[in-house]
Amino acid sequence: QVQLVESGGGLVQAGDSQRLSCAASGSTFSRYNMGWFRRSPGKEREFVASIAGSTYLRAYTDYADSVKGRFTISRDNAKNTAYLQMNSLKPEDTALYYCAASGTTTGRDPNQYRYWGQGTQVTVSS
Repeated sequence: QVQLVESGGGLVQAGDSQRLSCAASGSTFSRYNMGWFRRSPGKEREFVASIAGSTYLRAYTDYADSVKGRFTISRDNAKNTAYLQMNSLKPEDTALYYCAASGTTTGRDPNQYRYWGQGTQVTVSS
């Protein structure tokens, strides 16, 4: 079992950068595949980025097309923390951002992730 707590959200202007953190506790963080998802008002929850855990040969990363080249997912296993660095933010990035952990596979399907944080709100003003 793992508990996840997101932080780092807030109000920023378009073009700004922001880094979200996801602190994990409970079990061996390094083996979990981590993902970031977001939900905007009136929209479905959508995949943002993922990073593989230690069960894979390396920390494979994957990004939604809408954030590729602007967002970077990373992890620090010594600190039990995953990050989402967001650059060149746009108003359409406004959403509640969740981190999630999967002990099995990595991927874009939220159903692959068993553990979820409560979310952190990111608001980008134009």
